[in-house]
Amino acid sequence: MAKSKLLNIDSLSFQGIDEDAELIPLMTPEDEEEINKEELPEILPILPLRNTVLFPGVVIPITAGRDTSIKLINDANSGNKVIGVVAQKDEDVENPGVDDIYKTGVVARILRVLKMPDGNTTVIIQGKKRFKIKEVISEKPYMTASVDEVAEVRPDLKNAEFGAIIESIKDLALQIIKGSPNIPSEASFAIKNIESPSFLINFVSSNMNLSVDEKQKLLKTNNLKNRALDTLKFMNVENQKLELKNVIQSKVQSDMSQQQREYFLHQQLKTIQEELGGASNEDEMEEMRVRAKDKKWDEKVEKHFTKELAKMQRMNPQVAEYSIQRNYLDLFLDLPWDKFSKDKFDLKRAKKILDRDHYGLDDVKERIIEYLAVLKLRNDMKSPILCLYGPPGVGKTSLGKSVAEALGREYVRISLGGLRDEAEIRGHRKTYIGAMPGRIIQSLKKAGTSNPVFVLDEIDKLNSGHNGDPSSALLEVLDPEQNSEFHDNFLEMGYDLSKVMFIATANSLSTVQPALRDRMEIINVTGYTIEEKVEIAKQHLLPKQLKEHGLTKEHIKIGKAQLEKIVEGYTRESGVRGLEKQIAKMVRYAAKNIAMDEEYVKKIANEDVIKILGSPRMERDKYENNDVAGVVTGLAWTSVGGDILFIESILSKGKGNLNITGNLGKVMKESATIAMEYLKSNAELLNLDPEVFEKYNVHIHVPEGATPKDGPSAGITMLTSLVSLFTQRKIKKSLAMTGEITLRGKVLPVGGIKEKILAAKRARIKEIILCEENRRDIDEIKAEYVKGLTFHYVSEMKDVIELALTNEKVNNPKEL
Repeated sequence: MAKSKLLNIDSLSFQGIDEDAELIPLMTPEDEEEINKEELPEILPILPLRNTVLFPGVVIPITAGRDTSIKLINDANSGNKVIGVVAQKDEDVENPGVDDIYKTGVVARILRVLKMPDGNTTVIIQGKKRFKIKEVISEKPYMTASVDEVAEVRPDLKNAEFGAIIESIKDLALQIIKGSPNIPSEASFAIKNIESPSFLINFVSSNMNLSVDEKQKLLKTNNLKNRALDTLKFMNVENQKLELKNVIQSKVQSDMSQQQREYFLHQQLKTIQEELGGASNEDEMEEMRVRAKDKKWDEKVEKHFTKELAKMQRMNPQVAEYSIQRNYLDLFLDLPWDKFSKDKFDLKRAKKILDRDHYGLDDVKERIIEYLAVLKLRNDMKSPILCLYGPPGVGKTSLGKSVAEALGREYVRISLGGLRDEAEIRGHRKTYIGAMPGRIIQSLKKAGTSNPVFVLDEIDKLNSGHNGDPSSALLEVLDPEQNSEFHDNFLEMGYDLSKVMFIATANSLSTVQPALRDRMEIINVTGYTIEEKVEIAKQHLLPKQLKEHGLTKEHIKIGKAQLEKIVEGYTRESGVRGLEKQIAKMVRYAAKNIAMDEEYVKKIANEDVIKILGSPRMERDKYENNDVAGVVTGLAWTSVGGDILFIESILSKGKGNLNITGNLGKVMKESATIAMEYLKSNAELLNLDPEVFEKYNVHIHVPEGATPKDGPSAGITMLTSLVSLFTQRKIKKSLAMTGEITLRGKVLPVGGIKEKILAAKRARIKEIILCEENRRDIDEIKAEYVKGLTFHYVSEMKDVIELALTNEKVNNPKEL
């Protein structure tokens, strides 16, 4: 139930009643009986109430603000003091008409009219009888209407059920009054002293927190027993709400008490820490101020730090945001804003370090020396973004360490493989729980300088996920024109990355975003020749494995011949990772025998290599003989470097069908079709009967069917295979080829030339056929790589046939 108050019927503020106002006595059964005997006037002035409903017997104060309402009250007060009171359907209607009011209302008597200090008129009225508007007589100067009395159906007061309902209403009303702090305790006295059941129902209904519509429905109910039941239902709902509210308030009070307890405990803990010599929050902030004085920040950064420190000072140390703010300021102080490593410009020393740690890789080392030379002359050059691109195991990542040592800079490396969250690069906003800076800023903090050598490993293996595209976030990092103001979400400030030397590594450029690739200087790190692998094994891999296994060079000796046998027979990669595993196996052989005090061979011979490593497994790389027509050696590029492949073709009696197998891709199958059609259209040049193509089926196969293969590079190889097949002429010995073909008979250039050349050398190939336009690729390769190889450059298919085929027939040629 709501506290008794003066209700505003004209949208004016609630007003209190004068303390000297005469108290209105509660209605007795005798008063009620006397009211029932009173005659109801036929015509009544109608006073609409905005936000309340008057019930019979109930006394309420109202404030009148509308001119029509004030005139009605003044006229009635000077007359018989009787008015008709009805409720408005919509309290926002300023001048209600007939359709804006409820038809059922209560006859009221004016008990007192008070002039309030604010100019409003306050009227205390008491409800008498219910009526229903029959007809509106006039609306000026205020509404008058003819009315009919609404009879009330009252049960027998001796009815046990009705008596129980009334008692329940009383008990529940007392319970609500007791549980609500807003209702004065005097209300309990009033409830206990109400004798009339109908007045009790009306009094409780009038003071409940119900809407005007709900109260109007109660007023409209003619049967007093039904009205009592409805009132009881509403009281039960209100009591349940009150109980729930009290439970919530009790819980909140308990939580507040807990917070106060924690506050006092923290204050005690702070005092204990200070007694024991620990740092309080104020001491921490003072320490931050002292550290900030030593920083050579620019004005913008210093201003931002001062502002954030002031924000932390205003925070309650107990809230979660305090620790986030402290971590934020710690990061600010830990970052090397003004720290730079001094570059060492001894170019001869730098070259010596690069040559010591990496055999080969001349292009990369030359580019580093060039950068150092320009930096030495200008001393303000923006660091380049290098991308080392090549197969696995060729030393791309380890090159970063050598570059850092050569420059005298700190070395930082982060692996980007499988990264799919943009926040890993840019960081989280510090409003999030568990927010952290990105890995770029974290790595710089760890490095302690703002110009380290930063290796971004496996940049081609970045993934896009539902948390954004990290490769797009790297665009700002790897752009020399933008990274002077790299924005980290956690840092909320631009950080200068222009002095950082970024070195990215990738196995394949096809998965690198084009815009990102455009920002980097691509350096192709190709595979090693057999000679280079042997030198790398001798100078780096064998000493490394001996050290890791606790041995010295006296415990096992592997000569160049044996290393070459390991390279040729047990590895087929462009890099040296597999080679290192085989050498490790050789060293473990010695370690096991030493540990078991057994005799073993210290100086390894060729037969010992086979005994330890087993039979050579990579002999399929080798060139095969030319005794079979239709078998030609081709050169291919793979993700792990170059390789050789064999194109096989055979004839069988049939109707001229062409079958292609070997797990080939669409482009490679198209190359076979082009080669076959070219052969048919140029049969006369090869002295072939055109009818032979309709009598035989042709089957082209590329071995190692489990390995997918695709690309245009095998075009001239397939053509040569078909020509050899139909003419039964031998292919030149130790010959391989690569190139794309067209229907016009042209030979087009292909890529991956250096990797293919290295594969040819491993396979003991002596001659290679290439497109004329690939000559420039050969010119860029070091002479030692192509030593012992003869290159034939062609531009027409007929040139390929003339170079590849001999006039000698194969053994047991097939007669066509």
